[in-house]
This record gives sequence, C-alpha cells and structure tokens, in this order.
Amino acid sequence: MRRWTKSLVGLTAGLALTGCLDLSKRPSVTPQQRPAGLVAPKPAPKPPQGPSQESRALSAYYARVQSELLAQGLLRQDGGGPDTPFTSDMLVRNFTRIAFFDEYERGAGLQAARDTPGVLRRWPGPVRLTVEFGTSVPAERRARDRATVANYAARLKRVTGHPIGMSDASPNFHVLVMGEDDRAEAIPRVLEIVPNINPASLSILRNIPRSIHCLVIAFSSDQNDHDYRRAIALVRDEHPDLLRKSCMHEEIAQGLGLANDSPQARPSIFNDDDEFALLTTHDEMLLKMLYSPRLRGGMTQEEARPILRDMAEYLVGGSS
Repeated sequence: MRRWTKSLVGLTAGLALTGCLDLSKRPSVTPQQRPAGLVAPKPAPKPPQGPSQESRALSAYYARVQSELLAQGLLRQDGGGPDTPFTSDMLVRNFTRIAFFDEYERGAGLQAARDTPGVLRRWPGPVRLTVEFGTSVPAERRARDRATVANYAARLKRVTGHPIGMSDASPNFHVLVMGEDDRAEAIPRVLEIVPNINPASLSILRNIPRSIHCLVIAFSSDQNDHDYRRAIALVRDEHPDLLRKSCMHEEIAQGLGLANDSPQARPSIFNDDDEFALLTTHDEMLLKMLYSPRLRGGMTQEEARPILRDMAEYLVGGSS
C-alpha cells in the first residue's frame, strides 16, 4: 500500500509540473500513424497487498480455536502420563479401530465410512516427505514448517524402523501448506502430483469447510488396495503455531496407515477430543505395531489379532 501511495504522489506532482507550461505556444504537429501490430506494454503487476479479508478472518478464527482449547486444558504436549494409563488390551483395541477402519468412505468424499473393517494398509517402500508452500506463505513460516516436518520424519523413522525421511528430489508424501489466498494454486498442483485423482477427493480439496483444520489423502498402488504409494496432506497456513504443528503430526501419521480416529483412544492424537496436540507414547506404540515385520499389508484383523496381542503385551509390559 505504501509503494502504491508513493506512485500516486509522484504522478500527481508530474501533472502539476506539466500544468505550468504555456500550451498556446506549442507548434501544431500531426501525429504519425502507429505501426500495425504495435501493442502497448502491459502495466506492471500490482505489488502484493497482504492477506485477503477471507484469510485474515480464518486466521482470527483459528487463533480463537487454539486459545479456547488451551484454556480448557486441551492440546496437551506431554505425550501422556500417570493420568492416562492404558493396558495392552486397550492398545490392541485402539490399534484395531484406528488401523482397520476408515474415518470416511473411500472414494466418496466426506461421507462417513460404514462401520466395517478393512485390511491393514501401510507403505511397503520408503516414505519420502517434502513440504511445499503456497505463494502467500511468508519465508519465516516456511523455514519453521520445514524444520518441524524434518524433525518429525526423523522421529517416525526411529519409532517405526521404516525408511522415512525428507526428499525434494523424488518425494511421494507431499505436505502442502497453503492459505485461503492460495486456492487457485492448490488444485493444479494436486493434479500434477496425482493426475488420475478421483473427483470426490478433488472436490474435498477444492471446497474444504472451515471445520476441517487439515486433511490427508493416501493413494494405493494399481496392483492392490493396501500398499500406499503416494500421499498428499493439506495444512492451512492460517493456523497458529500449535494447531499447525498438531495438523502435521496427525495427518502425516494417518497418511502412514493409521487412518481412523477413536473416542476410546487415550492418550492419543487419533481422537477428535483434541486432548493431545502431538504424537503420544501410546501413538508411537501404534506405529511400532503397524510397521512391525511380523505384520504385512492386506492382513485382516482376525489374522493380525494374535500378533497384535503379543506385541502389545511386550510394549506395555503385561496384559490386563
């Protein structure tokens, strides 16, 4: 705005100076005909004007959401403690609900999933994360977000034993950080990543309601429905720091194969109650189980249950 105001001031001064000339003494000149095809130069693009009103309204809304949750003692960052005990039986129950069931019907947009179990889904090969930003995202936030995802990827690799890391050369897990003012960029970029994305998934990304803070869509291979090959997580740039980090923790973990939420899971980010903001010790155990070499993609919960019980007893230190 200041640069544009200065331009107007300069233009006004120029007009005032021209007005001081004696126009009656100018010679009569017939202008020559302009060459055919001559096109006037395009005006320079206007300088960025900052976030739009819609983006500022969203930022204010999510700031209030974070403040209200923190005031209620939610968005905990301690990973769980003596007040959140869980047993091996509870761990198996939570794993079964989160890994074998879906939150939304596959290929049907935001339609709630039927309460029927599927098979175990995970990445058979390396997970290569990258973070991409909309034009409106400032440089300082880009640096913080890259550091957040890089540190989290290192933690996930350590927890799961699976090859998970950052890669800008050949990524297959794209974390898109975009604001309301970047909507025009989002869909073309998604289509570049997954040209054959189904219309329902594309519709979600095109018209995300305010109530959905962030989301992830994982894509299976052509050969089967249980091997993930690519994923796209979308995080709103309007989020304040903790909600932003919370979105990254949950969506990346869900994109690894823990696709559902459960109201019984505690302490866990896979619970819509927002009690915990960041990955907990309980959630680390779920990921250890998911990527155990004793399990395989495509297993049913009946096939996996005895192995899960054995692993849960080892991780928790006894059954009950």
